[in-house]
Amino acid sequence: MSKVLVGMLFVAAALTGCNNSGCNKSSEEGGRAGNDTFRIGVPALATDIKQGELQTVRLTLERGAGFKQRVKLEVKAPTGIQVEPSSATVEAGDKGDVQLKITVAKDAPIGEHKIQVKGTPDKGEPTETEFKITVSAK
Repeated sequence: MSKVLVGMLFVAAALTGCNNSGCNKSSEEGGRAGNDTFRIGVPALATDIKQGELQTVRLTLERGAGFKQRVKLEVKAPTGIQVEPSSATVEAGDKGDVQLKITVAKDAPIGEHKIQVKGTPDKGEPTETEFKITVSAK
């Protein structure tokens, strides 16, 4: 019985994108080819937030070994959901963690919503990703 439970947990972790670095999902690669790229790590699972409340989520800038550029992040949320900061710059030598404060209005629509994140390097191609939040009644 315990082997079956462990197996089911392993499958669930694989399906949700959990790995040794945490339960994040990453965007397509931006920058250039090879190891001169970057990804934006976002929460893999929807973040639950009640109407009128605030939660913090973490974004990570995952750099390839050859990627040494500054990246400007821009975050867009639907009406009724405020994200701060809505833009941030991760310098070439920075760790790459960005904390976002997500505030849900008291009258925000209940249900699942997508937060879009775009990362633009000084040189090369931008990359985009999104993550979900679930708004519930207070």
